[in-house]
Formats: sequence, structure tokens, C-alpha cells
Amino acid sequence: MTKVEIELNGLPFSLETGRLAKQANGAVLVTLGDTKVLVTAVTSGEPREGIDFLPLMCDYKEMFYAVGRIPGGYFRREIGRPTEKETLTSRFIDRPLRPRFPEGYNYDTQILATVLSVDPEIDPDVLAITGASAALHVSDIPFDGPIAGVRVGRVDGKFIVNPTKTELSHSDMSLVVAASRDAVVMVEGGLAVLPEEEVLDAIFFGFEASQPLLDMQEELREKAGKPKFDVPVVEIASGIEERVKELASERLDSIIRIPEKVARSKAKKELFSEVWEVLAEEFPDSRGEVFSILKDLEKEAMRNMIVRERVRIDGRKFNEVRPISCSVGDLPRAHGSAVFTRGETQVMAVATLGSVEDEQRIESLSGDISKHFMLHYNFPPYCVGEVRPLRGPARRDIGHGALAERALAAVVPPPEDFIYTIRIVSEVLESNGSSSMATVCGGTLAMMDAGIPIRDMVAGVAMGLIKEEGDVVILSDILGDEDHLGDMDFKVAGTEEGITALQMDIKIAGIDKAILEKALVQAREARMHILGKMREVMDKPRESLSKYAPKVTTLQINPDRIRDLIGPGGKNIKGIIAACDVRIDVDDSGTVHVFAPSEDASAKALAMIDSLTKDPEVGDIFTGTVKKITDFGAFVEIMPGVDGLVHISQLDNRRVNNVRDVVKEGEKLKVKVIEIDPNGRIKLSRKVLLPADSASRRG
Repeated sequence: MTKVEIELNGLPFSLETGRLAKQANGAVLVTLGDTKVLVTAVTSGEPREGIDFLPLMCDYKEMFYAVGRIPGGYFRREIGRPTEKETLTSRFIDRPLRPRFPEGYNYDTQILATVLSVDPEIDPDVLAITGASAALHVSDIPFDGPIAGVRVGRVDGKFIVNPTKTELSHSDMSLVVAASRDAVVMVEGGLAVLPEEEVLDAIFFGFEASQPLLDMQEELREKAGKPKFDVPVVEIASGIEERVKELASERLDSIIRIPEKVARSKAKKELFSEVWEVLAEEFPDSRGEVFSILKDLEKEAMRNMIVRERVRIDGRKFNEVRPISCSVGDLPRAHGSAVFTRGETQVMAVATLGSVEDEQRIESLSGDISKHFMLHYNFPPYCVGEVRPLRGPARRDIGHGALAERALAAVVPPPEDFIYTIRIVSEVLESNGSSSMATVCGGTLAMMDAGIPIRDMVAGVAMGLIKEEGDVVILSDILGDEDHLGDMDFKVAGTEEGITALQMDIKIAGIDKAILEKALVQAREARMHILGKMREVMDKPRESLSKYAPKVTTLQINPDRIRDLIGPGGKNIKGIIAACDVRIDVDDSGTVHVFAPSEDASAKALAMIDSLTKDPEVGDIFTGTVKKITDFGAFVEIMPGVDGLVHISQLDNRRVNNVRDVVKEGEKLKVKVIEIDPNGRIKLSRKVLLPADSASRRG
């Protein structure tokens, strides 16, 4: 067993190998305080035939025994679809690692991070990034590492590496930064509307903070690392590359200049098919090589066009945003809706308001969590002209939705100011680059169309990078092909005042501070342009909510009367809900929220609640139930659990000798409160409600 250890944010941080999971190619136990994550790396040992990509699987799994809990659900075990947290963390692990495997490494490879123990103050997610790199680094798997991951927070202006949960609750940022020895390789997180220069400082604080973790991995490999195995170099048949270039180069140069995505894709597909048709007889066993060379030629042609000719695929300037059009209120019955179109990317965003009962409840290692703001991103196959079965949201869809949700969460009113639960659904109708950022723009407009009092407008843009032999070109509002064939995908969302969320993935070794600073400045210019276009359609939230949104009324009742509102087994509150078609939320302080489809339904529900919970006052009239008869009067229950006495002298206009001559137990009786003594005893009268000349007599 080999272990290396340092101190991180005042806690012991260690990497250990050689004791657990010894049959894996590499296994490392990462520990920070009482939080422990076991990360393993395993390869099939031989390449998968017929593929030209890396079949890498990264999975992060949180076990409930890590916090001494038994999971909920019927099966009482961690099975089935991963949680959103697990999916997002799996993506955190995958994205910085994937570009660091050698060319031609097409081996089935799995990284599995299992959370074994958790201190509720220490989130295990970011530990898994460093653990995955360490497991690969000590293994025999070829890997251009190490890399390390940290979370950056800031409290009272001071940056903190891997902040605790308490520290993070006071932080104005939460950034996950992955870095190599030379550069930042991945960034993702949310911010409280911060200027670009402060965000840049945070990113490079994370870069510096990651360096000791890289030193630990190098030390661990030096003490316990295995020799790396070689990846066989695939020999390309003699003459095949020249023949492909001869057949395709000139046409490819023309095809990449076709501005429309569908037309460009169709022309490229036709060319690839024609080239293979010509070469199939000459090189029958080299189909994969032919298509690989064609893709390399396409990438080279596009990058040369941008770097050397200073021309983009669709003819735009490097800092130019595609044409934008927006509309709101497209869906008359939705609470809020908007369509945002930027070039060939189009999103329909729909806002829905609900009650507190509609909040999302999440079972997590840190306890049960409720979310009052949700954003769900859908990427149907038709948006890219494809045919495929619907299987629910993919990891990419969940990741894009989480990014857009973080971007908008910074401006959503808190629950104490806006009682509604808010759900945004993004339907991607067309996609050719940065549908997640279009979701941010559409989501902003949809919430304003719904009348949600957001603090400010948010827009987003995706930036790209082409780096060739010292030449660096930063591209604003990248197309899908510029993302696919470029070196960086950098998404930045924010308001006029600053950034609320960002995500960066690098496909090369990394980028330095100067390049990143330039990208942030250029992204701000693009964001200001987009916000201007959005304001032309709507520049502030509507004055009132949609007429189809639920009507909410808030009232305060005596906390001691909550049990009366709810009733035995929930009988009373369920009865009001059923009778009025409303939703009722009540908290321990006695605050009651009534969500109703109309004013009439709201008024009816409020009257029923009032009848159950109102504290009696002198002059109030009730129809109560006679509960007990004595010689001196009748006790009447005027509200659940609230009795008052009708003295024999207050039963009738005539003299009553026997109470039972006038009332009987169980009878309904209309009475008025005539006195409440200092001890809370209630005196009632039936007599004052009778006509002066009337008298009651049983007989």
C-alpha cells in the first residue's frame, strides 16, 4: 500500500493505492477529512475492431451507506437511472480526461468512482476528478496526465479551495476547475453576477490550487506506478492517403464554405460515399482508414480557412453573432413562452408556475433537497434532422439543462419573495451550435412573458478557439462544425453586470490566461449584442402573471389552529381542496398559501379555512353543535376543538326552566359570541339572534 498526503483547506487530503481493488488496472482511494471516494480504471486490453473513437465510460456512484442511511424507494438500493448529481459528476470526470488519451487508443475503458464515506460538509464530487486521473496515472493505461480537479469558492472576497458546505452557502461562486501542469483544461460553475476579471482570477486560483494535487499524483506514480503499455500504430495502406486527397481535397474546400448546415452535411456525405465507391475495389479492407482520412482533411481545410484566410464557414467575422429573432407569447395557454432563434439554432422555452407542492424533492447524501426552480432541456432528433427513438434525456441533455439552470438561477426571485415553484422547459427545435445558450436567452424571455419578477435579463453565447502553429483565433457564437473541429467550447452566460454561469472544455493541452481573458472580453461583447436584440422584444417582466397561472393568496393563522385546518387524518384540508379545486400549503409558523385556478375558488377556500381556524371574537356568529347539556346551560362547539357556553338565560326570549326543553345534544345551533373572559372562556347567546317577540318550545 502506498499513500501520499497533504493538507487542503485545513483538512488532510490523501491518495492511496495498492490496498483496495487490486485487480483493476489502476485504483486510488481519495480522502479529504472523513469523505472517501474509490476510483478505479479498467481497460479491455485490446482495441475494439471497426471503430475510430475512444469508447470511454465514466461513472460516478453515491452510496447511501456512506452517510449511514438506507435509500428510499421500493427496492431500497442504489439501482436504476443515475441521479442528476451523479450524471453531472460523471461528465466532470469524462470531459478533462477524454482528450488526454493517445491517438489510436480505441480500447474499451471504464472509470468508476464510488463514494464510500461522506462528511456532510465535504462534497465528494470534485474529489472524483483527481481520483480518476490518479487511477489512470498509476495504471498501465496510456494517459497524458495527470490532471486535477478542485472547487473554488469565495467568501468575503477571499478565494477558498474545496470549500465546505457551510462555506459554500456564503460563497458568491462555485466553480469546478480542472487543470494540467501547464493550463486550465475544464471549467464549469455558477456565479452571483460577477465581472469578467474576478471570474478570471477565480479560474486561475483554481489552476494554482491544483498544482499540489498534480505533485501528489507524480509522487504516487513514482512509488507505485505500472509501466504503460504501447498502443499499436495502425499502418495505412500505401498510397491510400494520396488517393483520398486527390479525390476529395478540392471538393472539400468548396463544401466547407456552404453556409447552410443541412446542405453542407448532405454535400459532405455524398462526397464521402463517392470517394469510397471509387476506392472500395482498390482498398477493400480500408473503409475505416478512408473515412478517417476524409475527416482529417475536412478538419484541416476548415482550420486553414479560418486561420490563414480569416474566413468562417458562414462568412461571418470572428466576433460576429448570427442573426437573431425573438418572439414571446407564442403559446396562449402556457403561463409564459418564447421562441429564440440565432442562425440555425432555435429554442422554444416555456415557463410554468406551480405551488410549493410542485417543488422537486431530491434524496441525496446531504439530506433531502427541495428545488423551487427547475429547467429541463429537451433535444429531440428532428432538431438535427435525425431519426432515432426517444429514450429520455441523455447525459448531454442533463448537462446542458444544468448549465442553463445555473445561468438563470442567479436572477430568479427567492421563494420568500415569490412563492411559486418555477419550471422552464427548453424544446430545441433546430440546432447548429450552442442550443444551451439559446435556452438561457429563451428562458429569460419566457419568464418575463409569464410575469416572473426576475432581477435582470440573462443571455449566453458559445465561444470557440482555433490554435495553429502560434496563430490563435477566438470565434464568437460558434457553429456546430466549428465546435466539432475546433479546440475549445467555452459557454458564457450573464447579465449586463456580469457572469452567472460558464462552462469550458478544451480539446488541446490547455489555454493560458491571456487567451482566456481575450475570450471572456469577446464573449461579453457578444452577450451585450444579444441582450440588445432581446430587449427589442421585451425589456422587463409583464406587470401581472398570466391569467392561466394559479392565483395565490397568503394568510396567517394561529399556529395552534394548524391541527384544526388539517383535521384528523387530513380530513379537513383534503375536503377544502376537493370542494374548491385548490392547492393549500401550510408551514409550522401558520403561514397558509392557497393556490387557486380562479378568484371565486380562492374566495370559497379562504372562507372555509377561516371557518376552521379563525379565533372567535365578540360579535361573531356561528352555527355550532351542542356537545353537552347541563342544568345551567349548553356547551356548543362553534369551531373544531372550540366550545362556548350558552347559559340557560341566553337560550330563549322566555324563561327556560329545563335546558332540554329548548336544545338536545348533537343539535345544530346558531349562536353569537357575547363575551370572552380573560381566561379565554367563551360565552354564547342564542337569544340575541331570535326575533324579540318569538319564543321556542319543544313539544
